[in-house]
This record gives sequence, structure tokens and C-alpha cells, in this order.
Amino acid sequence: LAAIATIPLCFHEKTARWFNENFVTTEVPPAEDLETILEVGSWTWNWMEPPLGQLSFFLLCLQFVRTTMQNISLKPYNELVQHQRANRVIAAFPQYNKTILRNFARNDKLR
Repeated sequence: LAAIATIPLCFHEKTARWFNENFVTTEVPPAEDLETILEVGSWTWNWMEPPLGQLSFFLLCLQFVRTTMQNISLKPYNELVQHQRANRVIAAFPQYNKTILRNFARNDKLR
């Protein structure tokens, strides 16, 4: 949802003006400098770039950590949770085949 909100915040003049009045309070350029969506984007990018850039970099770092964990055979969080759930199911039903229970517990949707 936040990703979709960035488009009008950057390029829609009325939305950008509202956001500027309520949160940013920078100087609004003259009307002739806001005639196209690209001109509006040029104005709004001054305050939109830092949070968008930081969020993008944060997500990139998370992806890098996850890939690095997989490359060195560490389990990312969701795989660790699935593994622990499978072990709990196996412990609760020792009379059944462990492989079948493990596959079931790891592939059943989290609820």
C-alpha cells in the first residue's frame, strides 16, 4: 500500500500540495513550474527521495542478508519457524512416519 501511495505523493499536484502543507512545509514553486507531472515530480523529489532511498537500501540489505544466510547454510527466519513447527509435529505424533510429518508440517500454510 505504501508503494502505491508514493506515486501520487510524487507526481499528483493536489496530493503533493496537501502533503507539503501538512508534513513538509517547503516553499511551493510558482504555478508555471508545476504544469506537468514531471515538474511536480521534480519539486516533490526533494522530500520524497530520502525516505524512498533509505527504504530501498534497507530492503536491499535485507535481501543480501537472506541470500548470504542461504549461501552459508543458515536458515532464514521463515525456514527456521517451519523447521521448528515440523519438529513439534513429529514430537506430538511419534507413531507416524517422520518424513511424511516433516513434509506436511513444512508445507502446510501458517495459520
